[in-house]
Amino acid sequence: MRATLSLALVLISLTIGFSQGVSPPLQPSTGPGGSQYSHTSVTRNRYGKGGQEYWIFEPDSPRPRSAPVIVLLHGWGGMNPLYYGAWIDHLVKRGNIVIYPRYQATLLTSLRDFTPNTLAAVKDALDRLQTEKGHVSPDLNKFAALGHSMGGLLAANLAALASESKLPRVRAVMSVEPGITESPINFALADLKKIPADTLLLALAGDQDSLVRDTDAKRIYYESTRIPAANKDFITLVSDSHGTPALLASHRAPTALDKSYDSGEGLSGAPAGTSDPIGDAPQVKRRVRPETMMVNALDYYGTWKLFDALCDAAFTGKNREYALGNTPQQRFMGVWSDGVPVKELIVTDKP
Repeated sequence: MRATLSLALVLISLTIGFSQGVSPPLQPSTGPGGSQYSHTSVTRNRYGKGGQEYWIFEPDSPRPRSAPVIVLLHGWGGMNPLYYGAWIDHLVKRGNIVIYPRYQATLLTSLRDFTPNTLAAVKDALDRLQTEKGHVSPDLNKFAALGHSMGGLLAANLAALASESKLPRVRAVMSVEPGITESPINFALADLKKIPADTLLLALAGDQDSLVRDTDAKRIYYESTRIPAANKDFITLVSDSHGTPALLASHRAPTALDKSYDSGEGLSGAPAGTSDPIGDAPQVKRRVRPETMMVNALDYYGTWKLFDALCDAAFTGKNREYALGNTPQQRFMGVWSDGVPVKELIVTDKP
């Protein structure tokens, strides 16, 4: 009995030691999600007031004449761009203009103001880009929306309301772990039947997202009825603890901390040290742990790859196989340092 117990302890120790020596995939050098950038610097400007404030991030070095436009919508309480700074940096250095609407003046801003604030900020940002000297010219035929958590709902609303709001057509929209429309939050989704049929759409859920689960990702997928199955997918990000650090597809997984994008406001636009509920329901108060927002393979091969490819497909007809269709390229999540593939994305048209 003792010999059996000793052997079991040895095997457990070996397993733990082996997993600690296995590291996750690094960022690929090329392709969607990769580190092959067209620009080496980012121009940053902040405009507006209150809930209609916004940031514009533009590619530079070299400065392009024109560029596609991406609206990136943060999770509830994530007004400070530092929470998504690494993703912003990636998108802009790939050659995109990124508009980052605040949509919340404070944590007390009413939910009913989120969509109007977003629309107003985007309108003002586009007008500024077109009329104010010194900006990269926005290519309004290449316009996309990306959002996480509450921002995922707002991205869907922006796509649905663009036409009647006299905004450019949203060619690609990705809602990552969107929520919450359920009680007691009851955030109002727009009529998603208004999203045009040729829009490319991805709705993503995380398998360890215990906060919003997959309820609203499914709503967005199913309620965008004009978009055929060929132009949209429902995707689940899959956790993998094969190595260290583990890849955890929790609600904070899509955040991408970069302190160089800090607005100077501290957590959630409040004084430093304040409880920060980024991506959480308003009544939930939690301390942010920076390690839950680090960039890893769930970004490079998951959210970043998917959105890069979705925009490429919508804007230029390229890389569609990395964004849609349940292909090996779409599902692939890289390889651990010992050669074991990371658990693939789960892709379906019938969630």
